[in-house]
Amino acid sequence: MPRALIRRIGLCLLIAAPAIVFRVLGFHPNAVLDLIVFGAAVVAASFLLAWAAEAAQKDISGPLAIAILALIAVLPEYAVDLYYAFRSGYDPSYEQFAAANMTGSNRLLLGFGWPLVVIVALMVANRVAKSKKAARVTFLQLPRESRLDVGFLAVLAVVAFAIPLLGHIPIWFGLVLIAAFAFYLWRASQAESDGEEHFVGPAALIADLPQRPRRLTVIALFVVAAAIILACAEPFAEALVESGSALGIDSYFLVQWLAPLASEAPEFIIAVMFALRGMGAAAIGTLIASKINQWSLLVGSLPLAHFFGGGGGDLPLDARQIEEFVLTGSQTVMGVAIIMALRFHWWSAASLAAIFAVQFFVTDTGGRYILSGVQIAIAIVALIIHRRSILPTLAAPFRRRVRGDGSDDALLAGAEPAASGPRREGA
Repeated sequence: MPRALIRRIGLCLLIAAPAIVFRVLGFHPNAVLDLIVFGAAVVAASFLLAWAAEAAQKDISGPLAIAILALIAVLPEYAVDLYYAFRSGYDPSYEQFAAANMTGSNRLLLGFGWPLVVIVALMVANRVAKSKKAARVTFLQLPRESRLDVGFLAVLAVVAFAIPLLGHIPIWFGLVLIAAFAFYLWRASQAESDGEEHFVGPAALIADLPQRPRRLTVIALFVVAAAIILACAEPFAEALVESGSALGIDSYFLVQWLAPLASEAPEFIIAVMFALRGMGAAAIGTLIASKINQWSLLVGSLPLAHFFGGGGGDLPLDARQIEEFVLTGSQTVMGVAIIMALRFHWWSAASLAAIFAVQFFVTDTGGRYILSGVQIAIAIVALIIHRRSILPTLAAPFRRRVRGDGSDDALLAGAEPAASGPRREGA
């Protein structure tokens, strides 16, 4: 095994070690220190998971690998969110946190992750274009196979509005969402890919190992990282709530934003590394897949965790969580509408980031609903512009891909180029 890889894995294990010691000894000096120690361990384990999941694409190729990578990369978020949902089954005071982590992470992915990747990818492409005295690059072209993921996300974004309308998450609805995720994995396994594999950082070092050592390394990293996350999820989740009270900060705010920031950090870093290497489309594909499993498997699992925690029924939502679901759902609809034509312009990325930033200054109920309305209005305008792509996108999850002349039957109404990546002005 390369020394560089050993050093990076060793560093992650060293960072996670104090949390394991705390957990084994039952040592909890104070909430803030617990937050730092267990939070650092979750971040370190997240990096191990991300490296292993990315390297696993060497043995599992195609869109299915992207879907599995996206699922594994957000396991820390699942652990924390499902803990809150399980705890709410026997402690009603935790019901307010059950979906907080999910809505925060979901909006963080689209409002921060998507724009960051696109802007970095376009900056890199324009630097190359300038050196070659070529035309300026104005948008990132997504590959044709991305229409499947965009279509799934579009359907889930619409279905998600049933949650605030119902005022709770029924168990039957959760089962439907879990079934939808299973269907998504099945469809992803059938999709064709370009056969190209891209690895960066430690994942590249793992992928370069011979087959047997590579697979053993990937499995070992999965097992170790999962063990660390399972050991740290409960104390980290509790420390978030207790630290809010100790520091005079809204505990809901910490649960909604600090926990997702810790669990999503490795995914963002990997996505940016892809973008820096001119593979922005691959990075966006991973982030889109992450949103799909959040809106399906994660949300669908919440009422089940609540039930097994002793809740005995559907997962109730208070007024604040209903507002958050409306805001998160409207943002997802806006994001889907913007990329419906498989083109991600720089001004779209800037707009998503700006609207995402505004929400931190909107703290009242009326303001959240107004912001949700603004996002829906933007989505309507984008859908009008991309109206020719609406039906092909919504049909993509249910239509069998047909190959013959190199085109996709789900793209009959589209006009996008076959190639993916940053595109120049006028392309």
